Amino acid sequence: MVYGMKQLLKWVGNKQRFAREIIGYFPNDFGTYYEPFLGTGSVLATLAPQRGVGSDMLLPLIEIFQALKDQPDTLKVWYSERWEQCRDGSKASGYELIKASYNANPNAADLVFLCRACYGGVVRFRTDGYMNTSCGVHAPISPDAFSARVDMWRPRVTGTDFLNADFEEVVEAAKPGDLVYCDPPYRHTQNSLYGAQAFALERLLKVIDTAKKRSVYVALSIDGSKKTGTQKCALPIPDDLFEQEVFINCGRSMLRRFQMSGQSLEDEVVEDRLLLTY
Repeated sequence: MVYGMKQLLKWVGNKQRFAREIIGYFPNDFGTYYEPFLGTGSVLATLAPQRGVGSDMLLPLIEIFQALKDQPDTLKVWYSERWEQCRDGSKASGYELIKASYNANPNAADLVFLCRACYGGVVRFRTDGYMNTSCGVHAPISPDAFSARVDMWRPRVTGTDFLNADFEEVVEAAKPGDLVYCDPPYRHTQNSLYGAQAFALERLLKVIDTAKKRSVYVALSIDGSKKTGTQKCALPIPDDLFEQEVFINCGRSMLRRFQMSGQSLEDEVVEDRLLLTY
């Protein structure tokens, strides 16, 4: 693991700040590492597995990671070109042009900039796949800063294959002694984010049960508590599926701040629940 890593992609709900804590609960020894809800890949890159599989249903996201691994200079150019496009004119109007380009033809080159420039990293999609997040008030990081992050991340993903695939297909490929880390859309907080509309937690729990029965280690990050930790999120989790439950303090909810027009939400402290089958 490495200390001082900075986010490659900015995306609300990512585990960058908590990756080392989560990894601390992983088994000491395991085979191939699987992450079937890749998102920003923060846990995967922090772990830097010798053998890994990262997957997601969002194809442009997977294409970003494939470029990171195999064509890092291309990834840098994608970001730099769009950063320049926003610098030469109005940031907001440049952002809207890039967002329109993405919505007309979803692609990795536009998405890598949009996720760093949108409001608070709240990458939000309609059910038809249309990205509708507004431009952020912050200045996106410079091409030099982004390039440095690419250089830091690339050697940490060289042992990983990146797939555009459904989570069930990926988890079923895991063998006894392998480790699967799942960070799916959260039922109570992410129903407006990418892919969440089609995600069913009950289906994932059945897949995890099958994996556990064939001696695959599974760790699941999911809704924990809201309202400064006082409200535990009710979820349809079978009593005998997981052997351990841990709560991780995530601070205040950026998604709620976005929904409430930037207000400071003193009572919106949330905790993640980390569930382990071992």
